[in-house]
Amino acid sequence: MPSRTRISIGEVLSQLRQEFPDVTISKIRYLESEGLLEPERTPSGYRKFSSGDVERLRYILTKQRDSFWPLRKIREDLDAGGLPHTPPVALSGDTHEVRLSRSQLVEDAGISEELLAQIEQFGLVRARGSGRHYDATALEIVTTVGELAAYGLEPRHLRAFKTAADREVGLVEQIVSPLHRQRDPGATARAEDIEQQLAALSVRLHTMLVKNGLRQRP
Repeated sequence: MPSRTRISIGEVLSQLRQEFPDVTISKIRYLESEGLLEPERTPSGYRKFSSGDVERLRYILTKQRDSFWPLRKIREDLDAGGLPHTPPVALSGDTHEVRLSRSQLVEDAGISEELLAQIEQFGLVRARGSGRHYDATALEIVTTVGELAAYGLEPRHLRAFKTAADREVGLVEQIVSPLHRQRDPGATARAEDIEQQLAALSVRLHTMLVKNGLRQRP
């Protein structure tokens, strides 16, 4: 897209939808209302996005999806000039939505078919869709479990992590479900942002609790 070209919000959505299936016009408008985007406006009030605006939006969505960064942290990183030096995260050499077969997942994660079977048996990951594919999150989980296995931790030992995560999801849903029920177009976007922030905070709390527990060993 040439530097002087400006495109509509619908065209932005079309460009990003494959990479970010959950992005919506309401989400983009919400990010603008939070001061993270500043597209130009035509005399009639229509938004027009430059190539820089699109890359900035892609960066924001990537940080939310892959790093669970809250908007506050993303804003601070952008203000510090993070965008020019931090390209979107790529998994398996592709920045688009990851769709892996079972054999591809085993190969990319560097694990055995037997270990994947155990991972699925204990509910840590599962195939999605009618095509029974695995996404980027599944790849991250399976890779992490493989690394833990090197220390003698088997999938059966990790069931407690899944149980704790399910409980945390339940707590988050209690907080954001009222927003999801609202008809305000920006409510869903606000709910998604809160979900990202709560996810990041829960990961931080879990990490500190584990560190503190290890520190207090006799």
